[in-house]
Amino acid sequence: MNKKAFTRVLIGLILITLVATAIAYFAIKPDKPWLAFYVACCGGVLVFNFLISLFLVNKNLKK
Repeated sequence: MNKKAFTRVLIGLILITLVATAIAYFAIKPDKPWLAFYVACCGGVLVFNFLISLFLVNKNLKK
């Protein structure tokens, strides 16, 4: 795989995770606000990890 493919996959994962986290947060919030906060935190951690991976892919594959 080349750099563009990795970048596209990581951006796609970031977008899917953001959308899923937002949907889950607003669906869970009325019943259990603490659980909604926990889901949002977990989604944020995943997005942060994907962003770090995106940075490392772009840094290491500059050939």
